[in-house]
Amino acid sequence: MSANTSRPGPGEWEEAARLLSRTARDLPTGRHDYHRERLMARIEQAQRTQETSPGTAKPRRLRLSSPAIALPALAAAVAAAVIAGTALTGGNGDGPHRLATGPALTTQVGAASPDGVSRLLDQVSLVAAKGDDHPVLKAGQYVYIESKAADTFLKTVDGRSSLASHPLHKRQAWYSPDGTKGWLIDPSVNVSPEGETLSLPDEQGNTPVADLNHPSYDYLAKLPTDPDTLLTRIYKETRGHGNSPDQEAFTTIGDLLIESYPPPALSKALFKAAAKIPGVVTVHDAVDAVGRHGVAVARLDEQSGEREEWIFDKNTHVFLGERSVQVRRAGGLDALIKPGTVLFTNAVLRRAVVDGMKEVPARVG
Repeated sequence: MSANTSRPGPGEWEEAARLLSRTARDLPTGRHDYHRERLMARIEQAQRTQETSPGTAKPRRLRLSSPAIALPALAAAVAAAVIAGTALTGGNGDGPHRLATGPALTTQVGAASPDGVSRLLDQVSLVAAKGDDHPVLKAGQYVYIESKAADTFLKTVDGRSSLASHPLHKRQAWYSPDGTKGWLIDPSVNVSPEGETLSLPDEQGNTPVADLNHPSYDYLAKLPTDPDTLLTRIYKETRGHGNSPDQEAFTTIGDLLIESYPPPALSKALFKAAAKIPGVVTVHDAVDAVGRHGVAVARLDEQSGEREEWIFDKNTHVFLGERSVQVRRAGGLDALIKPGTVLFTNAVLRRAVVDGMKEVPARVG
């Protein structure tokens, strides 16, 4: 993103709008602040770099999860800051419910190895292929996903950037098969404690077409289940996104693990496809958001130094959650993010089919 003037040109505006249009109202908790602040910090850094150097700062990849429903209010706020050519500033960095913030989340960086990746993903794919506890989602029903998550984000106040975190808290989401109806309860995102609608069209009257970045169950049910064909499609549809084609493909598959409901045959194909992505490794010990230890399938983004980890139970190979960990020191403003910083952590607690919006399935046992 060029920053050679105080006001961005049309190309810069379009780039900012493109990034913001992918920001999701139903992003995993805390991602709004994380990406908003990082985007604005990178704009500010690019401006300073342009003033002192003929080179242009290359922004770090902005991790935007799926499904993506635009947030007009957020887009307007950040766009205003872009037009002004200044970094977005805030008060204490709290969420809509004054969700308390704390110091950056940290962990011990686990050792990674390329050994055993194919074997582990084969075992995981066999578990995913079992449809005994995976009923088909029918019209009129909703998939219910309950998770807990926390995050570390870049906070800018009065021109000064620092790291802060949102604490672990519960998130509940409901999605219809076609993706046009839904509900979200998440204190880091919602203005109301009762949550907010995810139903389409959005506030601007738009109904996004389902794709890999914002998939519906119906869309996923139509994807190819041959791993090679599926991976080719993922590379094609994500071309030009992220820091590298391989990292973007890995991230796209990972995003589907957190808050979507792929049919068993597709889940199996996704894991088989992941095994074919160069650079995928195993991490012998990784911990999800609620403290469950497991083994992880991971990949390091060489440009950002951030490693994405998919965590599975060591014995059952059931998916537990995902986390992003900084494992290499970066430059510029990203130097604030030291190795061992947990940028995002999530634990999926329940995933079920229910008959009504905001219906919560009964707990078993």
